[in-house]
Amino acid sequence: MQIAILLYPGFTATDAIGPYEVLSRLPGARTVFVAATPGPVTSDTGFLQVLAEPLSAAPAPAVVVAPGGPTARVPTGDVVVLDWLRAADRTSTWTTSVCTGALLLGAAGLLRGRKASTHWEDRDLLATHGATAVDARYVFDGKVVTAAGVSAGFDMALALAARIAGDRVAQAIQLGIEYDPQPPFDAGSPRTAPPEVLALVRSRARP
Repeated sequence: MQIAILLYPGFTATDAIGPYEVLSRLPGARTVFVAATPGPVTSDTGFLQVLAEPLSAAPAPAVVVAPGGPTARVPTGDVVVLDWLRAADRTSTWTTSVCTGALLLGAAGLLRGRKASTHWEDRDLLATHGATAVDARYVFDGKVVTAAGVSAGFDMALALAARIAGDRVAQAIQLGIEYDPQPPFDAGSPRTAPPEVLALVRSRARP
């Protein structure tokens, strides 16, 4: 079972590495990072690089993962990337995204008529791709699975692992990576963050 994780300059590292940590541990998994321009691909921090194979290394993956990045850096106008996504989706068992990676799926026409999630700051953009935005950690709609922002990729990948290999395998993966979140603050959602923290995040200019 080949799992292809799409990379592009400016991707958010955890969006890609979170699902990788989970899905690469599935029995029979063969995980590959791919990009329109193969070689080292630099994340949105400008420091971390991940080595990617050409898109041709995954012509028909069983699972596709499209990570997000700062909204303006998501290559929604890259014809090569969008064509690969459409082609991969035609034969994939599961097509997934994390955070603003949903905008890539949307630009490829893969979210039309579906329910989807993405980062809370970008949820309003889903409607432009014909999707119905859902305020949820992850959403299954047919074979398309979309996750909310960044860390939600872990949750989505574990839920997907359960669909693929069963709950026991997914739980074993969760235990193996000790995914047991206990954050020191209840500020991980706009519903629970203090008003001044929400205002601080909203005051940032979108990159």
